[in-house]
Amino acid sequence: MLCENLNPTRRAFLGASGAMFTWAFMPKFAHAAQGRDPRFITIILRGALDGLTAVPPIGDPDYESLRQTDGIPFGGENSVLALDGFFALHPSMPNFQRMFQARQAAVVHACATPYRERSHFDGQDVLESGYTVPGHVESGWLNRLLEGLPAGERIAPGPSEPVRGLSVGSTAPLVIRGKAPVLGWAPSILRQADGDLAPRLADLYGKTDPLLLQLLKEGVETGRIAAGLDMKAKGGAGDPDGMEQMARGAARLLAQTDGPRVAALAFEGWDTHAQETQRLAKQLTGLDDALLAFQQELGPAWADTAIVVATEFGRTARINGTEGTDHGTATTAFLAGGAIRGGRVITDWPGLKDKQLFEGRDLAATTDLRAVIKGVAVDLLGADAVHLAEAVFPGSQGVTPMKGLIT
Repeated sequence: MLCENLNPTRRAFLGASGAMFTWAFMPKFAHAAQGRDPRFITIILRGALDGLTAVPPIGDPDYESLRQTDGIPFGGENSVLALDGFFALHPSMPNFQRMFQARQAAVVHACATPYRERSHFDGQDVLESGYTVPGHVESGWLNRLLEGLPAGERIAPGPSEPVRGLSVGSTAPLVIRGKAPVLGWAPSILRQADGDLAPRLADLYGKTDPLLLQLLKEGVETGRIAAGLDMKAKGGAGDPDGMEQMARGAARLLAQTDGPRVAALAFEGWDTHAQETQRLAKQLTGLDDALLAFQQELGPAWADTAIVVATEFGRTARINGTEGTDHGTATTAFLAGGAIRGGRVITDWPGLKDKQLFEGRDLAATTDLRAVIKGVAVDLLGADAVHLAEAVFPGSQGVTPMKGLIT
């Protein structure tokens, strides 16, 4: 199968790089669900994660024969990590396993968006826009969610407090693009500026352009909080070091008392047509380290945090001739955070026999990813179910918010 070139400029025109020209911090939610001060983070895995390798159903009698030359060893020093007996976890994710055991992480298996074709671009459009069909790239579901959150003290910000979300990376993911303004930040890949640059610019703008001076101050503060004095990106959004640093910087901003409360990140490089065993081990290490970075940097705010990790679709149940997998259907979503009622693999398992596979080749989808996101939005943020069905995920009136995901 010919794989499309994943070019982020097709779907994102709002740059989120650097912090020199950014918005101010966002006011915290005063009236979120259960009176808590929540953080909601969405991580998009672009390229289609193989959920059958990330969370292998080792209790299914048909799994090992499908993956006997691919994947995850069933013994030895690289053995899978335990979850619930039927499902295991890829050995590259020990931090997630620890969170799972502490009941602060969960897996949703055999899930998918409404999309049933196998184009990366179209699948990502559906995943991030929230519409049932591709082509809607004007705004993303997370931005529209921000627009409809309950009004209350400091929730409906005025002109001096415009920011309601955080976009992390060199370009803003479609999922967080829209009318609600966002703060943009990305780890620096440039040489560190001279220490006197910011003061000299401040002195210049203070005399000529007060508005630009304010934006400069906000940008410098954003960079200082997110990156620290010595943090510089070692890789991009498809590199394990880059994933960890993006998460660490985002968490530092989210942890601030007057910082943003909703964030979106996109990690690249999950298209494993060949040599999947080696490539996916590297990518899952990056994701696992990113989740740990959020836990470490958020501190006490971790208790009220929910992270949703999702991808555009899954991969074929069988391996191909290059020791990889091709574009498929259902996959795995990860949930993490102190607000998650974890320690569970949530699924209506469809089975892996030939007659149970979707179109005879893919893991069948039995859970709608929109139900998962809706459930988190309602119980963590106090989102309105009608707004979710009509505006956030248009046409999803028949998809009920999943209950019991939040503690």
